[in-house]
Amino acid sequence: MIAGPGAGPPGGRRDGGEDAGSLKIVPVRHPGRWVASAVILVLLAMLVDTLVFSHLTRGGVREGRFQWGVVGSYLFDPSVLRGIVVTLELTVIAMGVGIVLGVLLAVMRLSASRLLSGTAWLYIWFFRGTPVLVQIIFWYEGISYLYPHLSFGVPFGPSFVTVSANSLDTAFVAGVLGLSFNEGAYMAEIVRAGIISVDEGQTEAAQSIGMSRAATLRRIVLPQAMRVIIPPTGNETISMLKTTSLVYAIALTDLFTATQNISNRNYEVVPLLMVASLWYLFFTSLMTVGQYYIERYYARGSTRSLPATPFQRLRQGLFRIRPQTPSPLTDPPLARPHA
Repeated sequence: MIAGPGAGPPGGRRDGGEDAGSLKIVPVRHPGRWVASAVILVLLAMLVDTLVFSHLTRGGVREGRFQWGVVGSYLFDPSVLRGIVVTLELTVIAMGVGIVLGVLLAVMRLSASRLLSGTAWLYIWFFRGTPVLVQIIFWYEGISYLYPHLSFGVPFGPSFVTVSANSLDTAFVAGVLGLSFNEGAYMAEIVRAGIISVDEGQTEAAQSIGMSRAATLRRIVLPQAMRVIIPPTGNETISMLKTTSLVYAIALTDLFTATQNISNRNYEVVPLLMVASLWYLFFTSLMTVGQYYIERYYARGSTRSLPATPFQRLRQGLFRIRPQTPSPLTDPPLARPHA
């Protein structure tokens, strides 16, 4: 075989006389990563030191800076546990009503009827444009101020039942109404974004085989839109759990209000804030895990293989060692034998 003019001699020799298999490949260095890692490690060490080992003197007594003993003594206090129940009830009810309202408003917003579309737009405009705290206080104080007595009967006609607004509009009801109606406006935009993300050809194909608009929405559009709807809905649920603390303004004893009531008695403000923060972090972590699995469920059909769960990744890292494939960029090639 006759070698071309640009070919090297047999055995992989180059013009410089060096064998190609003996070349040392140096990986790219990233000094910025090392500097950033060192800075982060130093900051983490400082954080652990101030959280666990740091002490100071209060009133002549040396104690831990964050008083973890006080935090532990009130973490499972009965009043705190009752406040947790109220917080979870508000979160579940408000999100349930908000999701139902959001779906209804999103469908109205996309309707061809200008009256339905305009009504939904006006609702979303108002409840997104006013603070949720103002809405909660309005439902608690404004309804009984504007309508001392609520009548139920024929519109513009006789009333059959008349009740006092104060007997119906309790602090819990006001909190649910304020949080639910506000959440409905945000969920409407989330659901609308999910619906319009589905290709219009899906709707046209469903209508061509005789499916009604309601059946098309329920069986074709919404299942595909869930991939877009679920992530922001999970964020809204986590946000709702924390937003329930605003019922402190109407004297409803939720988790935050319960810890504040205790701190008003014993003046341990920071430890009781830590108690509330730990419980909020616990429940938001559970919701984050639940959101991951729901997103993974609705990802079926959009990806070739489902992503591994956190437990699967941990099991793979601990109990299974996979052989590494040599990379052409970082691993040197095998030396070829000389001819």
